[in-house]
Amino acid sequence: MNADKRREIFTRFRAANPHPTTELEYQNEFQLLIAVLLSAQATDKSVNIATRRLFPAYPTPEAIYSLGQAGLEDFIKTIGLYKTKAKNTIATCKILIEQHNSQVPQNREALEALPGVGRKTANVVLNTAFGQPTIAVDTHIFRVSNRTGIAPGKDVIAVEKKLEKFVADEFRQDAHHWLILHGRYICVARSPKCPQCGIADLCEYRSKTKPR
Repeated sequence: MNADKRREIFTRFRAANPHPTTELEYQNEFQLLIAVLLSAQATDKSVNIATRRLFPAYPTPEAIYSLGQAGLEDFIKTIGLYKTKAKNTIATCKILIEQHNSQVPQNREALEALPGVGRKTANVVLNTAFGQPTIAVDTHIFRVSNRTGIAPGKDVIAVEKKLEKFVADEFRQDAHHWLILHGRYICVARSPKCPQCGIADLCEYRSKTKPR
């Protein structure tokens, strides 16, 4: 895929959705961090259902830490892998309190040192909370990048590096939001909705679905 085609794709994404953001619900950087940590291998909808109960009552690292693992599990048991996530969340809160003055760090190294926080989570927090032009590659973005030809790669790191290389600076801040929403609602895994796709004429996917 050439640069002109990529630029047109992101131009259309921007025209359709000028101010994209995460579908996770949060009030501050800390809540975003916890919501993203909880969202691994789970849907944003399931996380929002749990955090609508959790965050109003326990809005800070100190408050969630006071719950302990068992107490937190009661709030998030509807989310996949909730026991491991509760353990990591409590440990993360402890580190934030003791090492970061209860604030979410604004650099990748410190974020990735938190239990349960990997590269993808760090990228989401850096982008959405702190306005850094990072690109978090999840399963949706990996699929869209490979299927369309925007940034094909054999693994998420390869796709991330290609997106960083190929996405123009003017689109970098919002690129991962556009791509994840496109993968979540249009370029879905089993039967992509090509007839409804706003970039179908630019996409290099050979097996496009046809109108029914």
